[in-house]
Amino acid sequence: MAKKIIGQLKLQVKAGQANPSPPVGPALGQRGLNIMAFVKEFNAKTADLEPGTPTPVIITYYQDKSFSLETKVAPASYLLKKAAGLPPVGKRNRPKGSVKPGRETAGTITLAQLRQIAETKMKDLNAIDVEGAMQIILGSAKSCGIEVKG
Repeated sequence: MAKKIIGQLKLQVKAGQANPSPPVGPALGQRGLNIMAFVKEFNAKTADLEPGTPTPVIITYYQDKSFSLETKVAPASYLLKKAAGLPPVGKRNRPKGSVKPGRETAGTITLAQLRQIAETKMKDLNAIDVEGAMQIILGSAKSCGIEVKG
């Protein structure tokens, strides 16, 4: 017999650095889920990623207080800013884009880097092929103030 799903929870946690402090602890604790089991499983799943990479995770929790988790690829804006070589500044030590996107350029990436990011994000995007995924990532680049050079 299949377990009855109670709900889903979406969090963004740094790869390999999950701990019981906020936002993980309170989000799982109020649903009665085992926080330390999540921390151990998440850190094990993201051990191969670069430490500190923001990783979206979808937690499906069941009636018997068990859960399953699905990790996603890092956000496109993070990958773009990293490819552009922007220094980590601002809140949560993440690279910061342009203050005035469209008028000021924070950095530049090549078309090859754009394709690589699109291929990396392909499984999380609603695109049929890599060219469609590149258009989605290009829109994210423009909104971050990152210019794509031919």
